[in-house]
Amino acid sequence: MMALSESQIPPDAQHYLVCGTEDCERNCQFYCNDCHQPMCEQCRDGHQKNKKTKNHEVVPYKLRKRQLPVVKCKIHPTKEIDLLCGECQIPVCSKCTGTKEHRGHWFTNLEIVFAEKVLIYNKEIANIRSYFEPTSQDLKKEIAGDVTEIKKIMEGIRTSMKAEAESVKKLVDAVTSDKIKEVDKIEQSLLQTLNGQNQKIDDYINSLNDLFKTFYGYLSPSNIEQLTFALKSENLIIRPIPETSKPVPPVFTAGQYSKEDVAKLLGRITVPNTKPENRKIKPMKTASTQLKPTGKQRKQGREKSDVKQTLSLSSSVTKVRQYTIPGVDCVFHISLGKSGRIWVGGDFGNLVQTDLRGKQLQKIQTSGGDQGYHTVTQDGDLIYSDKHNKVINRITPDTTITEFIKTEDWEPLSIHSSHINGDLLVGMFTEDEGKVTRYNKTGTEIQNIQRDNKGQRLYSYPHYITENINGDVCVSDNNKHAVVVVDKSGQHRFLYTGQRSGFNPFGICTDVLGHILVCDSLTVHLLDQDGQFLSLLLTSQQGVELPLSVCVDDENNLWVGQLTNTVKVYKYLQ
Repeated sequence: MMALSESQIPPDAQHYLVCGTEDCERNCQFYCNDCHQPMCEQCRDGHQKNKKTKNHEVVPYKLRKRQLPVVKCKIHPTKEIDLLCGECQIPVCSKCTGTKEHRGHWFTNLEIVFAEKVLIYNKEIANIRSYFEPTSQDLKKEIAGDVTEIKKIMEGIRTSMKAEAESVKKLVDAVTSDKIKEVDKIEQSLLQTLNGQNQKIDDYINSLNDLFKTFYGYLSPSNIEQLTFALKSENLIIRPIPETSKPVPPVFTAGQYSKEDVAKLLGRITVPNTKPENRKIKPMKTASTQLKPTGKQRKQGREKSDVKQTLSLSSSVTKVRQYTIPGVDCVFHISLGKSGRIWVGGDFGNLVQTDLRGKQLQKIQTSGGDQGYHTVTQDGDLIYSDKHNKVINRITPDTTITEFIKTEDWEPLSIHSSHINGDLLVGMFTEDEGKVTRYNKTGTEIQNIQRDNKGQRLYSYPHYITENINGDVCVSDNNKHAVVVVDKSGQHRFLYTGQRSGFNPFGICTDVLGHILVCDSLTVHLLDQDGQFLSLLLTSQQGVELPLSVCVDDENNLWVGQLTNTVKVYKYLQ
């Protein structure tokens, strides 16, 4: 049997590592990242006392940096590839940094990047082994139990039918035979469904095993092609566990004895018109890694982390409140203020403030329409855009309106006040092109997001905008029929174009778990942080009629504005 290489050994396996120092066979506990040499405690002490190596970085073996394969640069054969071009995302040598192809680009130590990837792959491997595979195996056991139960129930039905048939003797024999065939057909159908579910889980487990092997293969690449693919492997994700449903067995109903109608003497088989209950999949416990915050950010970070660890998607969506907004005929956008105040942008530019009882407090005439053109800042001020005059205005709590920012040749369409740092994100439009501009709290422009790395336009008509917990900027672009997401540095991440043709996104928001929620005037789509579709969270079945706007409050309730003057509030997290 072929021995496993170090990269193939599971990270939590119990195996014996030997010190790499010549003639030393003691147990390895440490690793020199500079020499890429495993060593025991005694050899480590000597290594750190040696004048030539005393400044080397020696760490516990599990925290070591993985050694890169030695690969010569094809352009500069005397140099080894040891850097990653951050712009081109390709490995290069130190001499490549001065060429015209990479002039002005930024570079990262390839060993550091690889170490980060190793941590990610080890985490995904651990997730497969600790959650996805065992949870799938649990579902297989549950399905097997359902098979046994279905057989038991069906056998009980057969026994009941035979007992009835015996009481009417020969007259019932022919009818009994027909009924038993019906039972057999139902049983076959139910078992076929369960076998199909069983096969679906088997296929899913096989895909997990393939992914498991793929991640291991990336831990210690043997050539530059493998390494390049590993560095670009963000798209390798673990698919959600397939949904399966518990079977709904038939119910036997005893018949009424009658000589006139033999068929009525025997009970009949009926399959309840009940929607199969989805099997419950235990939630995966996750932990987020964050940069060290300071002061107020540290306190807010702890509070959000506590909430995030206790929240998950609920199995059902429940309406908890409903409001009628006076002064508007539809609700294009909602901004939640402090002290229970709500700002609603309606038709014909009407911007209305109400309290939680629906009492109108203020009404302002603006140039806004079906855009997310207003937002409430951390200080409680309302900021709204005036696309006709190309300015952004501020309303303070004492109702004073002042001109805050001039946008020159660009029409400001959508606006969002960051919950992370208080910056203002503004979606703008001119002619047939859009952009997103970031301003700080004082109104100073600090960033423009307009084109991707290839020079392609990112936006056309960014009429709704929000920010996710990781800093991603999420935009509903009406003309592109897509949700456009870039990271906080402005690098394009993904597009979401809906689950059907003609996707027309409107209001958009995010929640404390990093979900993205977006309306398309028919339903509310739920995406994860990386743009993967999770579900149609709200449809007409939940009483939503033509949803146009969404936002999430501090209690993690989802507010939905409609093509009426009604706002409905739902609980979708638990």
